[in-house]
Amino acid sequence: MQEYLVDNGSEPISMTDLEQRPIHPTEPTQRIESRPMTEMRQEWLQILDRIPGAGLKGDGFPHNALGVLMHNPDVFGPFLDYWITCKLKMHISVREQELVILRMGCLFRSNYVFKHHVPLAREFGVSEAELQAVRDGYYDGFPPREAAMLTLTDEFMDTRMLSQATWTKYNTTLSATEVVDLIGLVSQYVLFGLLNNVAQVQVEAPIASVTGIAG
Repeated sequence: MQEYLVDNGSEPISMTDLEQRPIHPTEPTQRIESRPMTEMRQEWLQILDRIPGAGLKGDGFPHNALGVLMHNPDVFGPFLDYWITCKLKMHISVREQELVILRMGCLFRSNYVFKHHVPLAREFGVSEAELQAVRDGYYDGFPPREAAMLTLTDEFMDTRMLSQATWTKYNTTLSATEVVDLIGLVSQYVLFGLLNNVAQVQVEAPIASVTGIAG
């Protein structure tokens, strides 16, 4: 049985426990209707065009999730700008961001998050073996920075804080700025994970065939 590599002095969450949780959504239709993309303002499209890589564009465009967020247009535009600016300006590479986002998809049991980010992760060099390692929560094969980010992500979500033991172990691997950026990234995908699970956001047809959390 695999376990998260969280050195926090508490009982880690086992992979068996994680695998017993349902993969969302479990309902055949969304609870909150996605606003149509015809309502997408030109300034929003210009912001979205700044997304690094091609994985979240074209067939990979997450219009169902963004359509739910569009229910409050006054908040949606500023959020988009913040979200994309973070992707471009964080002191965390796109590959590192994608590994963390994939792990957040696993932790929230959100195939929507996971499937949408698999193509982007592949685009930035994440291998099939690494995708499986993220699913399993087993990080020995990753470089130290990536293993640290993934381990911290697990502990953030497991304990809602960071133990002194983990801080001592990793505070020389990541800079203060990188830790702050990692907290911000994880927080963004708490929002997306909850949004997708609560609203039961359905995976779009072009993404449905992408291998999900269950492999």
